[in-house]
Amino acid sequence: MDEMKRKKINLWMFPLGTVGRDMMYALFNSYLLTYILFTQSLNAAQLSAITAIMVAARVFDALNDPIMGNIIERTRTRFGKFKPWLAIGIVLSSVVITLAFNVQLTGWRFILFFGVIYFLYSIAYTMHDISYWGMIASLSSNTDTRNQLTSRATLFAGVGGTLAGLIIPLLTTGKLALGGSAATAFGRLALLFCIIGPLFLCFTIFGVREKAATAQQEAAPFGFRKILSTIIRNDQLLWISIIFLIQQIGNNIAISGIGSTYIYFAFGYSGGLYSLFNTIGVLATAFLMLFYPAITRRIHRKKLMHITMTVSLVGYAAMLLSGLLLTGGMGKFWLITLSYTAANFGQYSFYLIMMISIINTVEYNEYLHGTRDEAIIASLRPFLTKFASAIVVLMTSLTYILCGVTSTTNQISSFENAAAAGTITEAQKLLSIEQVISGVNAAQTNGLFLSMTLLPFALMLISYLLYQRKYTLDEPEYERICKALEQRKEDGR
Repeated sequence: MDEMKRKKINLWMFPLGTVGRDMMYALFNSYLLTYILFTQSLNAAQLSAITAIMVAARVFDALNDPIMGNIIERTRTRFGKFKPWLAIGIVLSSVVITLAFNVQLTGWRFILFFGVIYFLYSIAYTMHDISYWGMIASLSSNTDTRNQLTSRATLFAGVGGTLAGLIIPLLTTGKLALGGSAATAFGRLALLFCIIGPLFLCFTIFGVREKAATAQQEAAPFGFRKILSTIIRNDQLLWISIIFLIQQIGNNIAISGIGSTYIYFAFGYSGGLYSLFNTIGVLATAFLMLFYPAITRRIHRKKLMHITMTVSLVGYAAMLLSGLLLTGGMGKFWLITLSYTAANFGQYSFYLIMMISIINTVEYNEYLHGTRDEAIIASLRPFLTKFASAIVVLMTSLTYILCGVTSTTNQISSFENAAAAGTITEAQKLLSIEQVISGVNAAQTNGLFLSMTLLPFALMLISYLLYQRKYTLDEPEYERICKALEQRKEDGR
């Protein structure tokens, strides 16, 4: 096939494949805890057990990434090394996610089931996630083409995540809940997403055309010691790893479940409101996905970080003032939502800057030690993201315990389950839940609100200060290193 034609096909077939995957990811990772809170009656021990399972599974998932990457590298089939794992992984993920939201158990039997299903999800999703993003290198060796594939895939992933963020709360709580209850609604959406996910990934599996296979060396055996050695010996990689971890923890707190619970407690049990909060909040990220390359051609990363830090400061300050000083109503909701959009603009800008900063340590590593270790450095971003998510789960559950959230959600879940069983009508359910929410005290809502504003801002500020002081690979220094490496090649060293 002509190279230009292959490129055009791949630039559509590859990114289309991730739309459904990211809808499934958003459902399981961002809404599973919300589903549990609103459909299960939990005591402190059971919530602690769920927290421990989620933390352990996400740490396991983070450690599993480089292992799975090594397995994929060693795979040899007539379909290549990526596509078999794409197919196996998406099918297994669909089965696991469907079961997670449709098996009706309660008490400790549910906790046991949850533990098994969560670890199975970690294994299954990693199969197709590592395969999908690892495929980029096999599609082209041209830098510009790789950049186009990466940016388009990120954009389409954002489309999938945003659609899920709009649909899930809208159709699982309030008057528009499918089937009249959260349990039924989540089960139906899980089934729908688990059909959509594999269908979209078929674009990648059957439509993408990889480069002609070339003889490859067997992948080197995996070893954690090598990863640890690479990080420790590269001071810039070590610092950016710490900075990225801190920023990711702060960035994910609001969407971990705390944000949705706060919106429900403060403004009523209406999924449409959280859909608005979530969707409008990520509009800033869509702008950056489209224009970030053009922006960075004109503004250096540290200066851009300073500008967006200021934007976030204004956003978080406006959120605090709106949330703590205003009495309520839709005016307060809109001010908080728009302020969150400004805060999120800075957070996502930091994320993009740090992604590039991690990648740039490859050349720095080569400059210091003569080896690039690209695979190890590339695996750190998903590793750190998942490790951060484990810490976020712990912080979220602690917030729920400290704020006494389960005393309210247990009552909500009892009415949701009664509606699902048909013992009360949907109208009776909604009226009862509104009465429960009206009894939530200011200390509970303010506790949730402060957790989703002060914690993210404090961690963002720490990451900003560390980046400005400890990360030295700015644009001029990076260019100097690249020129030095080119000179070494010319000199035959």
